Amino acid sequence: MRQTDTSDAVLPSHRIHAPWPYARLDVPALRAAGHRPHPIRQFVLKTRSRCNLACTYCYVYEMADQGWRGQPAAMSPATVARAADRIAEHAAAHGLARVDLVLHGGEPLLTAPAELAAPVDAVRAALARTSPRTRVTATVQTNGTLLTRGRLAALAAAGIRIGVSLDGGLPAHNARRVDRTGRPGFAAAARGLRLLARHPESYAGVLCVVDLAQDPVETYESLLAFAPPAVGLLLPLANWSTPPPGHHPPGTPYADWLLAVFERWWHDGVLRTRIRIFEEIIALLLGLPAATETLGLAPAATAVIETDGGIEQADSLKSAYEGAATTGMTLERHSFDAFLDHPGLAARQLGREALADGCRSCELVEVCGGGHYPHRYRAGEGFRQPSVYCADLQAVIRHIAAALHRATTGAVPRQREPRQVTATPQAAGPGVGPSAVGRAPGQGVGSSAVGRAPGQGVGSSAVGRAPGQGVGPSAADRASDLGVGSSAVGRAPGQGVGPSAVGRASGPGIGPSLDRAAGRCTAGRATGRAADEDAGPPGAFPAGQATPRAAAS
Repeated sequence: MRQTDTSDAVLPSHRIHAPWPYARLDVPALRAAGHRPHPIRQFVLKTRSRCNLACTYCYVYEMADQGWRGQPAAMSPATVARAADRIAEHAAAHGLARVDLVLHGGEPLLTAPAELAAPVDAVRAALARTSPRTRVTATVQTNGTLLTRGRLAALAAAGIRIGVSLDGGLPAHNARRVDRTGRPGFAAAARGLRLLARHPESYAGVLCVVDLAQDPVETYESLLAFAPPAVGLLLPLANWSTPPPGHHPPGTPYADWLLAVFERWWHDGVLRTRIRIFEEIIALLLGLPAATETLGLAPAATAVIETDGGIEQADSLKSAYEGAATTGMTLERHSFDAFLDHPGLAARQLGREALADGCRSCELVEVCGGGHYPHRYRAGEGFRQPSVYCADLQAVIRHIAAALHRATTGAVPRQREPRQVTATPQAAGPGVGPSAVGRAPGQGVGSSAVGRAPGQGVGSSAVGRAPGQGVGPSAADRASDLGVGSSAVGRAPGQGVGPSAVGRASGPGIGPSLDRAAGRCTAGRATGRAADEDAGPPGAFPAGQATPRAAAS
């Protein structure tokens, strides 16, 4: 059994702020019961810890965690080399077919053009020595203000695609994106995006945080002026202790905003761009595994490497409390295999068993997955609550399911009343016996589903199945029906389902999640691949990372 040495310096603080999972999840007991970890597949390299903008809502600089203040401004060549060796070591140990790299910050384009690709080159060289069959995909997430022909050429030569964070396509949408003197950053970002749009082979897409103060359709259509191949619409990082703006249950203002965009996108007649949240919901409704950690039940598989060589969890957790992403681990002293046993990551690999009781019994759980992990946080309790956006997610999923149902069957589904999931005491799920999940370290483990081998006793979802288990019609068969190649959800850059492609699907029973969400509750078979089957190159954005809305950008 691997042992970690994080408890002395780090875990006491975590246990105060987040008893679940840090005081209640017994990782050694989970491993003894047979629950195997999933390897890390995405590595976020914080090449810069500072930013040239000072956006007023950025979670890296303006929220609970202020750890950036103690970080070096840039990742040193020695740290880059050590990171490359550790990534190659992990890839070789687990026989990974692919690793995904994300250059992140801060603002990673503060690096000189000649040095931008150095981390990616170092990882490729290390893999060539240690795991030559592992291929690399790489993206950089930037605020766009420093994009120049020289930087674009350097990134393109290294095969690094570019994602840009922007609040909308008009100056009024970006009033909070300013530099340290208060000057707007939009003009420079717009110049960078227009340059990037002339190089579609390098263009990954645009990330945009939902802002209730802005008109949703105007925001969406203004972004189309920059010809993004994909748009990521992000819910603001918030939780039960720090609710999002305009959060007044049972109202669903964020669902209303998103669905205004969905209706425009879905009925547009031509696919003008991909919208990640809508495509992911469609994919999950069709029974395909998730390609993001913000939805669905797929295990987290992301590690963040800070500029000082620290190994951290996804830095979206920085919105919860000071030190929420820290592990106490470093590249010098720890492998990524050791990181797999950190209770924060182990909890995010438990799928359904990590969720609140109400979430586990919810008919939408395979699609919602309990929502984005940071959105579940409540101070003094931790991360085993429903998402603070629960009502919004339910409304969005049901609406999209109804639209997809009409497109595939021509029928109008019976509507069901949305159900608000509420937090309940942290007991094991019904019918699974005593669980290591709810126990303090040292307590015994019973016959929980958490302790079972992958694919045992997990219902009909392909997400819980081990590779090679039968899951009904394959994803490739479904994709063929949809006319979009072998993915059906646009996992490879440039591919996408789009509303028109989905509308060509035919026949009922294309997955139990769709049936339930559309209100039919029929017992169709789940379709798709096992969760850890290679799904092709990633889309535009980090799977486990809600990229900082200002700094990284």
